[in-house]
Amino acid sequence: MTTAPSSVTAPSPPPASASPLAEQPPDAPTATEPPPAGADATPAVQPRWLDADEQRVWQAYLSATTLLDDHLDRQLQRDAGMPHVYYGFLVQLSEAPRRRLRMTEMARAAKITRSRLSHAIARLERNGWVTREDCPSDRRGQFAVLTDQGYEVLRRTAPGHVEAVRQALFDRLTPAQQKSLGEIMEIVAEGLQPLGAGADLPWLR
Repeated sequence: MTTAPSSVTAPSPPPASASPLAEQPPDAPTATEPPPAGADATPAVQPRWLDADEQRVWQAYLSATTLLDDHLDRQLQRDAGMPHVYYGFLVQLSEAPRRRLRMTEMARAAKITRSRLSHAIARLERNGWVTREDCPSDRRGQFAVLTDQGYEVLRRTAPGHVEAVRQALFDRLTPAQQKSLGEIMEIVAEGLQPLGAGADLPWLR
């Protein structure tokens, strides 16, 4: 997974006496400071730097998600020779009617670009776990179909994977914390998926 830069506080290094979580560069003008002579009097929009509490939340989120992705990838590579994202594709197909889905639907569900999905499905095809079929109603469309071999790999791998997920996440949270985490992630995901035309979303690229 590609992560965002680890810091979203002010980019300029703080002086030795300042906190490394400073809200803004030490030489930035304050909101009440008048502009230099001859400068445009229109006030510039100031970046909304994270405060110390927000920075701690952001750093904790980055650390947790990066470590969790690595933990699950290592488990699946060890047990099944595939990364976490490939496992997700097999799960999607196993839950679909006749174990088949349009490639566009898979890209949308996985929140990835169509080119990345096509590359992944090609790898799964070489393993014998997935096949592709043309869509009779759309010459440009294709279905991905889970094979019996792919289903068997998924069946063998699922118990170890769910145990890895439980140990890494759910066993560390109370039921109330789990509920809050789910609600928070749904809010974040909803905000990043605008419904209007022209939205720049991975599966539309």
